[in-house]
Amino acid sequence: MNDYYKQDKKKKLKGRLTNVLIFLLVFLILILSYILYEKTQVTESNLSQQNVTIERTTQTIDEVQEKNRAVTEMISEVNDSVVGISKVKNSGSSIFSDDNITSLGLGTGLIVGENGYILTNAHVSGEKYSRCYVTLVDGKTYDGSVVWSNTDIDMAIVKINQKNLKVAILGNSDDIKVGETVYAIGNPIGYEFQRTVTSGIISAVNRTIKFEEDEAETYMEDLIQTDATINPGNSGGPLVNADGQVIGINGVKIKSAEGISFAIPINSVKAVIESFNTNGKFDEATLGVFAFDKSVLGYINENLQFSEGIYVARVNTKSAAADAGLKKGDIILTIDGNKLERMCDLRCYIYTKKPGDTVTLKIQRNNREMEIEATLKRK
Repeated sequence: MNDYYKQDKKKKLKGRLTNVLIFLLVFLILILSYILYEKTQVTESNLSQQNVTIERTTQTIDEVQEKNRAVTEMISEVNDSVVGISKVKNSGSSIFSDDNITSLGLGTGLIVGENGYILTNAHVSGEKYSRCYVTLVDGKTYDGSVVWSNTDIDMAIVKINQKNLKVAILGNSDDIKVGETVYAIGNPIGYEFQRTVTSGIISAVNRTIKFEEDEAETYMEDLIQTDATINPGNSGGPLVNADGQVIGINGVKIKSAEGISFAIPINSVKAVIESFNTNGKFDEATLGVFAFDKSVLGYINENLQFSEGIYVARVNTKSAAADAGLKKGDIILTIDGNKLERMCDLRCYIYTKKPGDTVTLKIQRNNREMEIEATLKRK
């Protein structure tokens, strides 16, 4: 009886142990399965993240390459409108020759009219009615005649007898922003380096700089400052934005400082260009004043202060301004209701008028405002 009881007890104990072992085995299998599953998920997640990173890197490289292609194509388009200008024909304008850029009168120009109108600096082309030589992108050189020149803003238009030329696209220089990427194109040293491209940013706008020439002080206002490299032969070449639009004409470099160059805003001559392209001429009207904006007064007289308008520094004798009674020291606030903040504002507006047109000026004299009318004369 006792033996039977003992055997039965052993059987029950053995069954319990078996059940416990089976339970532990199942439990271990479940734990191992869970760990393997988690590792698989982590691996798949890492692979997915790596794939996303690779895709993003590929997209970034593609975007950079696409941007570079776009810039290259844009520069190529503008280059077709860039010309070389020289005062000496077949000058052999080598940087290794004894002649230098100044004596040869080398510079750059920009095609702004398909019938042969070239925009450049006045100091490159010379005064009105003078002659120069224009070399197009195909290497052919043509006689050029200066049909318009303004030394106050150092701009000129040259005419050559050619048609169907590639015209540059002009932008809006009033819309430019500091920090915007720009490209300068020109012939910096000589024709071996024609159409050299440099890049930079717009460092500042509406700059005024002072020159001393022939023992006299002169000023250039409303300039675009850039750190794009500009050398003497670049004068007259375009300053281009990222869209391939010309926003300025390169003209000035400060010799005493590196990385500081200036361009003349393209808006200052748009009316002149349009007149030549539409009428084949520009009948220039003039008011006959020389005025400064607020940015220039610090050079002249620190005690002169005003909040708006432009300060009349000189009234030419027998001019429209003199006939209308305008005086030195007057501040011109508006012209035909248009506010004036810069001399460029007045000049650009006058360029849209013709000799004989009458304009209304609101001026401030001795802290009193008044209106006067002036009939523009031919320059």
